[in-house]
Amino acid sequence: MSELVPGGNLPLPAGTVTVRVPGPFDVSALVTDDGGKVRGDADFVFYNQPSAPGARLAGDTLTVDPRRLRPGATRITVVVSPADPGTPLARLPAPVLQVTDAGGRPLARFTPPRPRQESVLLLAEIYRRGDRWKLRALGQGYADGLAGLARDFGVDVVDDTPTAAAPRPSLTAPGPTAPPAARTLTAPGAAPLPFRPPPAPSAATSAPTLPSPAPSSDAAAFLALVNAARGTAGSPPVALDPRLTEAARAHASAMASAGRLGVEGADGVSVFQRLTATGYAYLTVGEHLVSGPRNPTELVEYCLRAEQPRRTLYEPAFSHVGLSHATKGRSGDTYWTALWARPLTPDALARAAQEVVDLTNRERARAGLPALAVDPLLARAAQAYSTDMAARAFYSHTSPEGTQPWDRAAAAGSTRRSIGENIACGQRSPAEVVEGWMNSPGHRANILRPGFTHIGIGFAGGGPAGTYWTQLFGA
Repeated sequence: MSELVPGGNLPLPAGTVTVRVPGPFDVSALVTDDGGKVRGDADFVFYNQPSAPGARLAGDTLTVDPRRLRPGATRITVVVSPADPGTPLARLPAPVLQVTDAGGRPLARFTPPRPRQESVLLLAEIYRRGDRWKLRALGQGYADGLAGLARDFGVDVVDDTPTAAAPRPSLTAPGPTAPPAARTLTAPGAAPLPFRPPPAPSAATSAPTLPSPAPSSDAAAFLALVNAARGTAGSPPVALDPRLTEAARAHASAMASAGRLGVEGADGVSVFQRLTATGYAYLTVGEHLVSGPRNPTELVEYCLRAEQPRRTLYEPAFSHVGLSHATKGRSGDTYWTALWARPLTPDALARAAQEVVDLTNRERARAGLPALAVDPLLARAAQAYSTDMAARAFYSHTSPEGTQPWDRAAAAGSTRRSIGENIACGQRSPAEVVEGWMNSPGHRANILRPGFTHIGIGFAGGGPAGTYWTQLFGA
């Protein structure tokens, strides 16, 4: 294993590389081209947007597959900031970057010089040199937080001072723990634009279900094992669903064909998109993507050994499961996909939206602010936008047609003078998404903006990230 110093380089092996920064830090990454500039929101990976083509963040660990990066991407910069935005880096232990290969073998470690006044630190970059990929240790800091970082990586940051007479909206700079990918927007209302909302999510349990064939012996054995384990944890049993099994079969086959694990297959389709394609609309979803176990017993034993897989297996919110596996020809490696979900119904969607509102108002009450009232027109616009992001697989405050939050609110019939929006993707529950927003100064500012009086919530499952949330504010 190499101990790197600032400026030190390390050739990387082919395949995926994992970088981890344990401790009280938020890890994020920026995907850039040869000019060192991002192309847009999709080039940021952080806790509110944990994945991009070729990069996925899970807690303190970032996994990068250079072969899967977007076209033109030549560099991934790894960034750390304090998990508690009020704590300077100088008061925390020095962040230590740990680099491993696809098999978990340690490749390198880097401890930068101890930060002083810096509030954000560039730890390292994975970059392409010719047809090879390398890692370079950095240790560069920013005293002005992610706003300074954003400017250097090609994001325009301006002060947000909306007034009723302002002709155009402005972007609010994200605070010290939220990269610009999930920036918040606040602006006065604008003239309505043509608006054709996508269809509302279907209610999976209100429509006739598919005929249920007899489960395979593997699926039946898996179901018995997981329900026994869930029973010991006090979680209700789950039932096999043919749609989840169909999606699991398609994804396991895609992974076996490519010879690698991944939420997104070599065909560019995510496991979540495969599930929604079967007609199963979900309120919450989880997955196990595993290679190595030879049978369901070994798979369940693996899931119970590690914290995150065990948490998924025990999750009481899940009511359905599907399992399948596929074997890669010459190698004989077995790739398993287990999908867990709870169906989306109108009542369940309404309860989830109300829970986001309640959690938001709880945070406002703690700050001495009045509660926000639900506005059906803002809710309609928010729901349509979450559905659109999931259906068309994009993530941005700006739609592919160029519309902004205030355009969408006005087109839905809202006449409110000021509009703000928070979006997020990948979170599996109302509590998780509100916590993420509150840990991001830019999103937190919208939630705690004294002038806002009304709110609307949107949620949809699908797309590359699995879940898409919209919080639309008005005054």
